[in-house]
Amino acid sequence: MSEKTKESTSWTQIREEVLRRINERVWQPGEIIPNESELAEEFHCARTTVNRALRELATSGIVTRKRKAGTRVAVNPPHKAILTIPIIREEVEAKGAFYRQNLLIRENRSLPAFLAGAFRVGDDTPLLYTETVHFSDNQPFIYEERYTSLDAVPDFEAADLEKVTANEWLVQNAPYSGGDASFFAVSADAKLARAFDIPIGGALFATERNTWFAEKPITHVRLVYHPGYRMRTSF
Repeated sequence: MSEKTKESTSWTQIREEVLRRINERVWQPGEIIPNESELAEEFHCARTTVNRALRELATSGIVTRKRKAGTRVAVNPPHKAILTIPIIREEVEAKGAFYRQNLLIRENRSLPAFLAGAFRVGDDTPLLYTETVHFSDNQPFIYEERYTSLDAVPDFEAADLEKVTANEWLVQNAPYSGGDASFFAVSADAKLARAFDIPIGGALFATERNTWFAEKPITHVRLVYHPGYRMRTSF
């Protein structure tokens, strides 16, 4: 990984670099990896940033951590799919495209009744609703509708979502211990038809995702992708 400043090196970048070194056998199974201070110096970031990255890997079973014994590469890591929430801006830029967003709505809003079974927050939980269109080379890429619990992430209310998207802010600032996701097709209603410039009833791919920390709901998001979008994953 190239040198980065403290401000630009995120815990997700460190996690991915550590995971790369493990997968490529730079660090062998059972081997003790450099301690937090050494990694913080290498990546030019705070120890707390490294700590969070290693905690995430430990939760996934990729490394084992013992007090005073250091962090080791797991000898037999679990073989399971791990969902990493992507930053949409990075996904667009990775294709060599220009990214921008249009924040359409940002307001305090009650959870609609039809989502009560999916996003289990109390009736008095303050929620921030955001609606965002993400663009790739000035073409609509994703239409995002999101409810975020201000009980779970109170700092989110003051976030400058014109500067940093809700997606990116939450990935960087709201750790989650669990989540669920669903994938399905939707027919474009009038709003989506206008957003993607397609006929009403056109077929679109959508996902819905909930995340939580210690059973406290964080956010519910619905993402609808541009016509013809294909999701790929590896395992």
